[in-house]
Amino acid sequence: MPERDDPVTIGRRVQRLRVERGLTQKQVAEPAYTPAYISTLEAGRVRPSDDALRHLSERLGIGFEELATGRPARLVTDLRLRLTEAQRTLATGEAEAAAEQYTRLLGEAEGLDLGQERAAALLGLGECAVDTGELEEARQYFERAETAYGDVPLPVRVPARRGRALAHYLTGELRYSVYLLESTIDELNRGGLHDPDALLLLYASVIAPYMDMGAHARAAQAAELALALAPRAGDPALVAHMHRSVARTLLAEGRVAEADASLAKAAELYRQLQIRTELANCHWMRGYVSAQNGELARAEGELRQALTMLSAKRAALYSSQVAVELADVLHRLGRSEEAAALLQDVLSDLSPERGALHSAAAHRLLGIIAEDARDTETAEEHYVRALSLLERAGAAGDLADLCRLLGDLLRRTGRVEAALDAYRTGLGHRTAPGTTTLGPAPAQPPL
Repeated sequence: MPERDDPVTIGRRVQRLRVERGLTQKQVAEPAYTPAYISTLEAGRVRPSDDALRHLSERLGIGFEELATGRPARLVTDLRLRLTEAQRTLATGEAEAAAEQYTRLLGEAEGLDLGQERAAALLGLGECAVDTGELEEARQYFERAETAYGDVPLPVRVPARRGRALAHYLTGELRYSVYLLESTIDELNRGGLHDPDALLLLYASVIAPYMDMGAHARAAQAAELALALAPRAGDPALVAHMHRSVARTLLAEGRVAEADASLAKAAELYRQLQIRTELANCHWMRGYVSAQNGELARAEGELRQALTMLSAKRAALYSSQVAVELADVLHRLGRSEEAAALLQDVLSDLSPERGALHSAAAHRLLGIIAEDARDTETAEEHYVRALSLLERAGAAGDLADLCRLLGDLLRRTGRVEAALDAYRTGLGHRTAPGTTTLGPAPAQPPL
């Protein structure tokens, strides 16, 4: 509900509508209020309550929202309908088309001074920018969306906060990304705001940066919490389409409030579709754990399921980490050529500025595959490229491991001093498991 106008503006509107309809103050006031109250209200000397506005809207034959804000309810509901359509476009992977829709809707929302709808359009533009790899623009959109939401409850602002964390993560700012996600989780749980959808989105989003920082125990815990919170929906896309179609019919019949309710259900389901994409991280985590335990067949199944849950349009930034893990499993299963081909596909979609961590992981594994093939020159080249990418991102756990690999390679080829330098660099990045985040683990929800 947009913020209502000031008492003077509302008072003038009530007076104008009353006079246009040929009604006296007494006729408008009865039976719940007095003519004196209506006179005071029309003069702008009292702020009418919601009950008073509902009474007046019935007597004047006008919608509550239009009386409170001056904007026809149908106009606002139509804007919300088109926001839901843009959300559907984005959920099906058409990021560029969705961005065009959101841009138009943002202009309309700003023209009508609709804060919530403006925030929704900015949030959508941020998601589109993430999908197309424009990470700096995405971060700015998410920041503007969070500002536009204003003082609404934290669960409503969580998608914008998570968007900011995602943009920072994808640009390699791991610690700040984890800080944003953990502090939000902590604020929700300690404040008793146990919104399952908000918590699900946050827990699913924090897994990847946890893993890259070496906090594997926290990543595993976040994955289990996310799966426990996952909503039980059949096919949310079909249900959302139904609600959107119903909203169109209701709007055409003038049943604006019912159309709004149907649109709210559709928007929530489209959001669940995007959460489903995030849940791929949970299957990735299970695949990783299975691989660590030597259950390679199960690991391959979990990782392939994670890739299936990621649409082709989102693959460049979302599925690259999963693809690297899958390539590692394939290599360990003796299918190194298949693994190398998968890794080359990952590298073709990424750059140092866009997916640096995933590029480093791909180079690291290609180096291992080259070493196994006795091609030490190619292996060293991949290790050095990975080292450069990881140093920029500050991924401590991965840096220590990579320095060990490079040091072993240099030692085997007779370059002892260079190997010692690599080992020393690795020791400088050693960290204990679970200590790479900022402070203690966040509070947990009462599951």
